[in-house]
Amino acid sequence: MNTVIPWFALQTKPRNERQVERRLAHKGYECLLPTYRQKRRWSDRIVEVELPLFPMYVFCRFNPSALGKAISTPGVTCIVGFGGQPAEVKAEEIEALQLLAQNSLLREPWAYIPDGTLVQVETGPLTGAHGIICSGKDRRRLVISVTLLQRSVAVQLDENTVVSVVEAPEKSKAVLSHESDLALKLIPRFSDE
Repeated sequence: MNTVIPWFALQTKPRNERQVERRLAHKGYECLLPTYRQKRRWSDRIVEVELPLFPMYVFCRFNPSALGKAISTPGVTCIVGFGGQPAEVKAEEIEALQLLAQNSLLREPWAYIPDGTLVQVETGPLTGAHGIICSGKDRRRLVISVTLLQRSVAVQLDENTVVSVVEAPEKSKAVLSHESDLALKLIPRFSDE
């Protein structure tokens, strides 16, 4: 029986992401800390710094039975979950972030986009990644979302990148399908009568 080890999101203390990643890797865990580069002005110069795409979060892969060792790592405040149970990060979201981490494409944090036309990248360094296309001033971006965290990252795509539609957005949702829709359950609906 081949069981896949799930990924989880660990919340860290502010500005402790790199230390937590290093400590978890030292314990033998597979970790992911996606980053981006940003220019910062200092009094005498401009410096390019590397920052986490998801501040205060590190993604870690482990069996739920090893939760104690991961959560007891210095700098970790909690594991993201619902009802006292850790929640897994979707495998396709982690795969897209891993592809992103393996190349030097221009990327930046982005507003979370819960719905849209889901596409798959067919060519280039992000081949196989899923996301939502956003077009703007002479730029085309792929927005990759982490549903569990309600956060996204935008990656600037080359104009020659080919994408194919995976799933068109639904006009109306009759059934809430994910824990992230919990807030929608709490909002009363008013009819236009």
